[in-house]
Formats: sequence, C-alpha cells, structure tokens
Amino acid sequence: MKILFLTTAHNSLSQRLLIELTDRGHEVTVTLATSEAAMLSAVATNNPDLIIAPMLKAAVPEAVWTKHVCLIVHPGIMGDRGPSSLDWAIMTGEKSWGVTVLQAAAEMDAGPIWASHEFPLPAVADAKGSLYRNEVTDAAVRGVMEAVEKFQSRAFRPQPLDYSRPGVRGRLRPTMMQKDRAIDWTRDTSDEVVRKIRAADSAPGVLDKMFGLPFFLYGAHHEDRLKGAPGAILAKRDGAICRATVDGAVWITHLKAKDDANAHKGACSLVASGAGCAMCDAEFCLISGIKLPATQVLGPLLRGTPEAVLPVVAEIDHRTFREIRYVERNGVGHIYFEFYNGAMSTQQCYRLRDAFLFARSRPTKVIALHGGKDYFSNGIHLNVIEAADDPALESWRNINAIDDLVHEILNTMSHVVVAGVRGNAGAGGAILALAADHVFARDGVVLNPHYKSMGGLYGSEYWTYVLPRRVGGEKALELTEACRPMGTAEAKTIGFVDDVLGGDAEAFERGVTARAEEIARRADFWSLLRDKHERRLTDERTRPLAAYRCEELSQMGVNFFGPDPAYHAARRNFVFKGRQPAKAPVRASAPEGLTLAV
Repeated sequence: MKILFLTTAHNSLSQRLLIELTDRGHEVTVTLATSEAAMLSAVATNNPDLIIAPMLKAAVPEAVWTKHVCLIVHPGIMGDRGPSSLDWAIMTGEKSWGVTVLQAAAEMDAGPIWASHEFPLPAVADAKGSLYRNEVTDAAVRGVMEAVEKFQSRAFRPQPLDYSRPGVRGRLRPTMMQKDRAIDWTRDTSDEVVRKIRAADSAPGVLDKMFGLPFFLYGAHHEDRLKGAPGAILAKRDGAICRATVDGAVWITHLKAKDDANAHKGACSLVASGAGCAMCDAEFCLISGIKLPATQVLGPLLRGTPEAVLPVVAEIDHRTFREIRYVERNGVGHIYFEFYNGAMSTQQCYRLRDAFLFARSRPTKVIALHGGKDYFSNGIHLNVIEAADDPALESWRNINAIDDLVHEILNTMSHVVVAGVRGNAGAGGAILALAADHVFARDGVVLNPHYKSMGGLYGSEYWTYVLPRRVGGEKALELTEACRPMGTAEAKTIGFVDDVLGGDAEAFERGVTARAEEIARRADFWSLLRDKHERRLTDERTRPLAAYRCEELSQMGVNFFGPDPAYHAARRNFVFKGRQPAKAPVRASAPEGLTLAV
C-alpha cells in the first residue's frame, strides 16, 4: 500500500513508524509539512492510498482530508484535544495516558477514532521528550499498525468522538503558556518543580530568572540530601546546578538564555560590528538561543558555588543527579551513562573514558556499557560546539575525545566488552556501540549510523574499521551514504547488532545483564579472550588502528577547517532550528600538524 507521511519533522516517532510500515511491505514516502502548498503538492504527486501524520503542528488542508483518509497520531487519550497534551498530562500528574489515532476533520483532534492505546504514568513522570520517545512511540506504533490493518480491511468504520461514551475521559485543553509553567520557589515543592520542568522538556522549557537574567530550564532531577534557602543555588556537578526548594532541592542540567536584547544589552556589540568574539575580552558573555549545560551558561556567575563531587563508584541510597555510575556484580563491571539528548561533549567523552579505564582496571571479566533510556549516544555535542569561541576547533577536540574513548574500548584485551543499546543511537553514537565485542539492542530502537546529513560530515570513531568488520564493506558504504534510519530487525539481519531483546528499558537492562553474566561464567572464557586478542593482532598487522584514525581525521579536518562551510551551516541550522544565530561564526585554521585530505 502507498502511504504518505505528512510530518512537521522526521523525528524519532516518524522514523520508527517508517521502519515498522516498510518492514510490513508498505511503500512509505515522507514529506515535511513546511507549508500548505508543500502538503498539497506531496498528495498530488504521490497519490497515496493512505495519509498518516505522525507529528503535525499545522492543520491538514481541507482539500486533502475531504478526498483522502488522513490519520492523525495524537499523543493523548480518547477525547483529549489540543497541542499541549503531554504537557498537561505530566503537569497534572495523570496516572495513565495514551495515544489516539484519529481521522483528520474540520475540527482539530475531533475526528473519528481508529485506535487508542494507553500506558501507566508514575506520580512524577519522565520528561516530556523521554515520554514521547518511549511510551508514546510504543503506543503510537501499536495504534498505527492497528489502524492500517483496519483501513486495509475496508470493513471498519471509525467511531465518532462522543464524550458521553464510557472510556472517553479526555477533554479540550488550552495551549500551555509560560504563566501555567511558572515556578514559585518560595512555595513549590520539589515534586512540583520537577513536574513543571519535565512537562516543558525538551521544549519550550520553563522560563525563570537567575541573577536577574531570564533563562529557560531543562533537565530536572530530584535531590534528597542538599537543602537551603528556597531558590538558592546550592551546588554544581558535571554541568548541572542544584537549586533549593521549600522541601529539598532539584538538579537542573541545562539552561537556555532567552533571546532578550534588553536583558543583556551591548553584550554582543562586537558581533554586531562584524569584529566577532575573538576581539572580545569580556569575562562573561550570555549566549542566547542555545540549550547548554547550566554551568556553561552561567559561567563566572557561579563563583563560590561548591562542587558536589560524586564518584562513579559511589553507592547512594537517595535521589540525586549523576551522568555516569559504575557497579560490579557477578564478574561484570557495569557502566551506566545517560547524557542529555545523547550528545557527548569533549568533557563528557573523557569522563566516560576515565570510567571505562577504571572498569578495565578491576578484577572482573566483562564490562557492560549501558546507554541511556532515551539515547545510547548521538556522538559529538553540536550545541556545545556551536557555543564555543571557535566551533571548528571545539569540533576537533570533541571528535578526538570520542575517538580516544573508542580506542580504549577496541584495545581492551583484559575483558569482554558488551554494549546495551536501550535507546536510539545516531552518528558517532551508533558507531561507538560497535567498538564492543557484543552489541545488544532493545527492540524498537532507531539507529542512524551515518554522518553525511550533517553538511557532508565524513565521520570518525574508527567507523571505517568497526562498521565493515560487522556488516561488510558494501553494506557499510550503503549505510553511510543512504542516510536512512535502520530498525533493529534489519540491524540483526546484517550483523550490525548481535541480538535484539524485547521489553521496556528496565527489562532490556536486565536482559543485557543476564547476557553479560552468562559470558563471564563461560568455562571457555579465557579462550574467548585469547581469540579476541589474536583477532585484534591480525587486524593490526593488516592495517593499524592509527591508520584508520589518521584517514578519518584528515577528512574531518576538511569538514571543520576547509573552505566548504557546509558542516558549519548544517550545525547552526540544527542548533537554532533554522533561526538566524546571533553569534557570528568563527573560521579557524587547522591545528598545527594536521594534514587535510585532498
């Protein structure tokens, strides 16, 4: 069946649905609904049997929904309507929520219902973005597959929305505004603060003030031990700040300075004059419009704020914020890491490398790498790079830092390394997993093992070594050139991953742990290590790892420092979502000793 996607963005949900429908033999075309004209043109050109809108912020044109069945994927229970569905569900502490697949009609979200699936929510739900990428996506897949089957049957008639029917408990809700999200630090409890921030994460964030300046807040985590005057900043850790509430404290990992010329008037006069940041000697420059680690945004304003160090091996019995932790059980050293949106800055790469080196020093047999629930990794941190005084040079530092991490994993001869991909993975983050000896993926995660869509970026992380050794040279070229999302079924078939484990994130983690412990218990474990060592030596004699890295980085050097600005333009477009950045780009010279590819 010919299916057309009309979507505002080709995001994790639309990619997952594309994979699932394609696996079932359907022909799917994806069109970005940038305008009414774009939607009309796509429908006229493709003449689809069915139209699906996985994530659509604009109304479907009447000329489309009156002539074609158009299914809207709405992240709400039956009867729920409005653009802030998940926001209100998290904010009001709903005990369960769902996804409804309904038919486009004259009134938004009020068309006939084709399918509806619900899921439970905890008292304080995960962040909106996390909920969307996990529970919402899984429910949407079930709902869309059900609706497609019903459509193909030609016998099903969707049910009109009827609020008098049992089970229709949703209602029309208004768009959530910043006044609805506002935090009162003198009155709100930690649960209320966390709920408000998570209901706005990953967009638009909660607008608040610190040091008299406006910021959007993201990445909220409970803190049970630290206390202080409500609203006070108590500590900092790994880029996050801890802020007191009336009954405890919360960690806030990321901030975005509001685009407000009056709030920091004159701060960017050099940029306005064309001189750029290189001429500036100001101690503090408020970077607007980029979501960044909180300590990076506040900079010297945090002087005197204590560093609440939490070693990766620390055993804790309370809620707090930590990006990396290490646990040993039954011969396995487990490294758990979860970076916001899967992006790994230079510092984060080195912190993870240090944790890995520590794990490698321990008398265990297996090291298990457990990536985050939302993302295993997405590679280098484009936002931090964009905010740097010299983005090209920071790109270079970041790619070398992640290369250093991969190098240590590849050269680990004392342990078997297992990677558990329980969240989506992209670019260098997808390649990072392949450095391990065994790779397990959670059923339904989306993999994007390519770089070129970011302005023709060549990529590194030793991909020219680890990808062909798993899938072969021809398939490696196809994956990196086609720039398409890949599902776990295909990934297992071609050897990108060793196995796919079902269940939710917690069940998957248990499954990976069981596999790792099974390897550690094997009677022939030392033979496994010997074989691993011999394979690495054979590969090194054929072509040294240093040669792969040198070739990749010479190509990346062209992307970063060469005359073509495509990577820098694509990065800025990604970071600013197409808006014009306030900061002038800096073009740097290549580091001394770097030979660029020609």
